[in-house]
Amino acid sequence: LAVYRRHISLPRTRAVATPEELRARTSVKLAPSHLVEALLRWTPRRTATEKGALPAPVPVVFHKDYGYPEWDPTHRFVMSKFHGVMTRLDLLPPALRERMRIVSDFGAMEHAVVERVHASSYVKGFCDGTLDAKALRRIGLPWSPQLVRRTLVECEGTRLTASLALLEGLACNTGGGTHHAFPAHGSGFTIFNDLAITAQWLLDEAGLNVKQVVILDLDVHQGDGTAAIFQGQPSVHTVSYHCQSNFPFEKQTSDLDVGLADGLGDKEYLLQVSERLPKLLAQVKPDILLYDAGVDVHQDDVLGKLNLSDQGMFDRDFYVLCVCAALGVPVATVVGGGYDKNHELLAWRHSIVFQAAVAAKAWAHARPTAPLR
Repeated sequence: LAVYRRHISLPRTRAVATPEELRARTSVKLAPSHLVEALLRWTPRRTATEKGALPAPVPVVFHKDYGYPEWDPTHRFVMSKFHGVMTRLDLLPPALRERMRIVSDFGAMEHAVVERVHASSYVKGFCDGTLDAKALRRIGLPWSPQLVRRTLVECEGTRLTASLALLEGLACNTGGGTHHAFPAHGSGFTIFNDLAITAQWLLDEAGLNVKQVVILDLDVHQGDGTAAIFQGQPSVHTVSYHCQSNFPFEKQTSDLDVGLADGLGDKEYLLQVSERLPKLLAQVKPDILLYDAGVDVHQDDVLGKLNLSDQGMFDRDFYVLCVCAALGVPVATVVGGGYDKNHELLAWRHSIVFQAAVAAKAWAHARPTAPLR
């Protein structure tokens, strides 16, 4: 996610796609490239699968309150993208869409759970609408009761996604990725840090038996709030791949930070991820991985500065999910940041991680897991 206007350089401008261009760009059937398949050859394989057997559908967590209509459509933060993702998923070919199971039966997160990470005074101030003007400017979003509701619902959605991932191996949230939020203040369009709250909840709940969490942040902006929250806490391993020259300009220290050069493309990006991820997972041995699949790495993102294509983002997501499946690590995904004046194209980009999840689950279904322990 990114920060409000005075903290950013001039954005890249892109022409708005025509209806014909939009149809062409969102009707592509994405599949793993030869490169990503080659990078996964080290994983174990099963020689035969039960004839006709299919993996269970991927749980997709969505709530109608992730977005609301009382929002300026010209605001840099695209509120419509959350419902837009669901529209895009419903427009996928039936054979792909039926491999997803929508989960919407949940509500707002309790304040006590938020306060496991955030200062109670900050939580109260935001929820009551009593934060001062400076604090609200730092967040960059206009306060309203609807914003409070969506913030708490979104955090609960990420917690639910992680719970489903522990049960089913993989689950995807249509919201989440608010990684710029610190314990006592928000920043860059983020208020409460859903990834940090979820990680802390996972560790606190004794019945889950989660001892180690990895937060893998592949948003174009460093997960500075997440890094600061878990500084010096060995049970949460924070990893951030980000554009080094981009916001936040004052970086925090993650357990692993990989600062990427402006203009990095598909192949170079995937090689950077593949160089470290399998070794990291084998060393850390997480009980779950929380994955921020931000799409502001895209070549057309107005705040991104990197140069990934749709195919490059699909390969990125597919690779991460397949490596985790191969090593027996459950994964909960969140959508992270993404910015474009064409809200339909932005929603399409956010739909890519869900398409990759279905593909990765099918890939894993034909291969045994290799337990880390």
